[in-house]
Amino acid sequence: MTEIKGALIGCGFFAINQMHAWQDVEGADIVAICDRDPERLKIVGDQFGIQRRYSDAAALFADGGFDFVDIATTVQSHRALVEMAASHKIPAICQKPFAKTLGDAKAMVEACAQAGIPLMVHENFRWQTPIQAVKNALQSGAIGEPFWGRFSFRSGYDVFSGQPYLAEGERFIIEDLGIHTLDIARFILGDVTSLTARTKRVNPKIKGEDVATILLDHENGATSVVDVSYASKLAKEPFPETLIELDGTSGSLRLSQGYRLEVAGIDGVTVSDVSPRLLPWASRPWHNIQESVLAIQQHWTDQLADHGETSTSGADNLKTFALVEAAYESAASGQAIDIGAMLR
Repeated sequence: MTEIKGALIGCGFFAINQMHAWQDVEGADIVAICDRDPERLKIVGDQFGIQRRYSDAAALFADGGFDFVDIATTVQSHRALVEMAASHKIPAICQKPFAKTLGDAKAMVEACAQAGIPLMVHENFRWQTPIQAVKNALQSGAIGEPFWGRFSFRSGYDVFSGQPYLAEGERFIIEDLGIHTLDIARFILGDVTSLTARTKRVNPKIKGEDVATILLDHENGATSVVDVSYASKLAKEPFPETLIELDGTSGSLRLSQGYRLEVAGIDGVTVSDVSPRLLPWASRPWHNIQESVLAIQQHWTDQLADHGETSTSGADNLKTFALVEAAYESAASGQAIDIGAMLR
């Protein structure tokens, strides 16, 4: 297989996982990196043996020599960098949250469509091994047609120690974590017609919300609850596991703590261990997320080689992004939000 060459923009906290994963991806190789912080540029460049290093994205694009760009910066720079990629006709992966506003996200999707280049959002939670196992079990028909679901991520883990900037934003848990959980709900139960949300700030040391409960009405008639919290002190810390409950016309499914998948369906009860692999460069408890980074980047590479559309394309991610915006709007107004109206 001919290797596709890539460039990484942004050498911060999470980008280390992406660089490790790129080393394991078959068919792709990172040949250049870019970051405004010379220290981060040196750390990542030295660790992964990348000689081409840039402090300015415009200079990176001007020099070229790569087939795609992986944008791992914070959200403020996403639109400018995606549009820069589009202007150079370079396919782009963009870290989540995709954009500052839904309007920006739509503009980014349109810019890439006009340029005729693929755009994928690095929305990796749906690529986690246990989430894929839930999807496969549902598609097998084991529990019939789903009519109710719950997607839960409740934790007391200190995420601020590694990412202190998360404590400074007016928005927190829906934008940072809820976006993943909402995307899982869409991935498992399909698109959403309306949404109602409630939020709360429990931790007095942060500016944004750290608890959110969101009710979703899905196009297929199912109802689901997405609940996320970084204020839940539990006897056994589940971070970073997403727990899932599904009820269907012929049975039920439960993904519980410890990656235990129980399916009670038409063929009786089955219990499976759907634990993620512990990759050589990964560490517990992050290994679930780290494995999904490799999975989504391999997916991108395969689809780019085959000229196929990615699972989390920019166009698809607009539907997840709309849920995030709707959740904040609903929490502020106390009203249900029509998702279709937001996307028009």
